[in-house]
Amino acid sequence: MTRRRKIYEGKAKVLFEGPEPGTLVQYFKDDATAFNNEKKGVITGKGVLNNRISEYLMLRLAEVGIPTHFVRRLNMREQLVKEVEIVPVEVVVRNIAAGSICKRFNIEEGTALPRSIVEYYYKNDELGDPLISEEHITAFGWAAPPEIDDMLSLSLRINDFLTGLFLGVGLRLIDFKLEYGRLYDENDQMRIVLADEITPDGCRLWDVETNEKMDKDRFRRDMGGVAEAYQEVARRLGITPESGQQDIKGPSTIQ
Repeated sequence: MTRRRKIYEGKAKVLFEGPEPGTLVQYFKDDATAFNNEKKGVITGKGVLNNRISEYLMLRLAEVGIPTHFVRRLNMREQLVKEVEIVPVEVVVRNIAAGSICKRFNIEEGTALPRSIVEYYYKNDELGDPLISEEHITAFGWAAPPEIDDMLSLSLRINDFLTGLFLGVGLRLIDFKLEYGRLYDENDQMRIVLADEITPDGCRLWDVETNEKMDKDRFRRDMGGVAEAYQEVARRLGITPESGQQDIKGPSTIQ
């Protein structure tokens, strides 16, 4: 197997040097974490499913004009992506009350919000990814006002599209997290593009009929059936990983 230099390892993915300049290989792990890395586990086959789910959603978003870092899937656990400069701000779009917003405002889980709410979080594990405002983002130089405008506009468009897409397969999009990056062209012109992944790791998805949770909340809350829930999301989207969920080894690395 080709030896590649590891660029970065996160909680759910590893980034390796790509085969050509300006590209990276994104490898999906089976590791699962929750509560700012306090809870850890392994969900067999999760990386294979997330690779396919993220590929499918990135391609569908590109079809409606959303710029992304995705190039193509390479194999069961890897995809080729464009190298971007990650904006250290996580954008969360909420449609139905769940998770931290319920605690902050004493809202019952499952309550429909008056409208979709967009929140920003500083991407910093040591600080617990704190909730921030646009003032924080601009004051600390994490992103410029035009970049915030682009991220907000793209997030709302993504929400509209994914809400309809998931509803079409019997799933309600409760909330989800997005990350963005700066992509530079040959002339050093920059544009904001969708980066990272879109999977049940970062989306809350409930069955329309039963409200059954089909996402990482099953791991957070020790509900069991995590891999089965991810598999069901993939099935409803029409995705069937080749050869099932069998594992493959990660690429060799040069430190």
